[in-house]
Amino acid sequence: MPLINVRGVNHYYEWIRSSADNQQKPVMVFVHGWGGSARYWHSTAIALSEEYDCLLYDLRGFGRSSLPTEKTNLSYDLEEYAEDLIILLNTLEIDRVYLHAHSMGSSIATLFINRYSDRVHQAVLACNGIFEYDKRAFAAFHKFGSYVVKFRYNWFLQVPFADRMFMARFLSRPIQKSDRFAFLEDFLLANYEAALGTIYTSVSKQAVDIMPKEFAQIKIHTLMVSGEKDQIIPAKMGKQASQLNPQLEYQEILNTGHFPMLEAEETYLEIVKSFLAEPSKLNNTQNRNLINVKQEIL
Repeated sequence: MPLINVRGVNHYYEWIRSSADNQQKPVMVFVHGWGGSARYWHSTAIALSEEYDCLLYDLRGFGRSSLPTEKTNLSYDLEEYAEDLIILLNTLEIDRVYLHAHSMGSSIATLFINRYSDRVHQAVLACNGIFEYDKRAFAAFHKFGSYVVKFRYNWFLQVPFADRMFMARFLSRPIQKSDRFAFLEDFLLANYEAALGTIYTSVSKQAVDIMPKEFAQIKIHTLMVSGEKDQIIPAKMGKQASQLNPQLEYQEILNTGHFPMLEAEETYLEIVKSFLAEPSKLNNTQNRNLINVKQEIL
């Protein structure tokens, strides 16, 4: 298992490259969301590996990037995760990349772009956007989230249909059982402190105050993709974020939830490939029967 030390934490990473030739290609880095790992990016990376050398890694405390038993001085601020990424790239001697991120990973990618814009060609941010602060709702979410993180048991993997029950809120369309099971397994194995800490930093008043400014400051051409029926980060939040900055393209995929890259793989890849090839022409080249781009503010 390939590991690389980033600020005292061994980070899992892997390359997905096309076996068709040995020619070096531009690097695309994938950043996963809360509770998951790089595993759910596999099919997307394989599909893009003809044009890119795809670098997948697990965020600190998630997946196979286990925290050391002794305490570290690192926080779970999303800015710290952006710093983890730059150290990872420097250690691997990678200069510029294409960023491809999802959910909480898209927040990390946004922070990374604004601190290291010279290191990024283009970016794709899936299932992210602007939250409105509601003190009572946020407090209830944090309380519920702390219970969910605290009471995790590996035997849940043996419960019939547990993967379906767990993923029901995340999805609008069915996905492969292997993907459902992998996400449930990653969630159960995530480090307690990392899982809880990132709940508090990603869904917080500070994030509500900071992220609109971060979206507005992006200087590279960036695609934002939302699932029409996403219950975790509703599509209207992504639409609102994209309107803050002319550098941000917005696409919304019909009848998909929080994992459009798995729920509507072909449509998702069509959008991404078109953006990366000719981003300025994206809105004129898509099949309107598959993609719903809402003109009004939702």
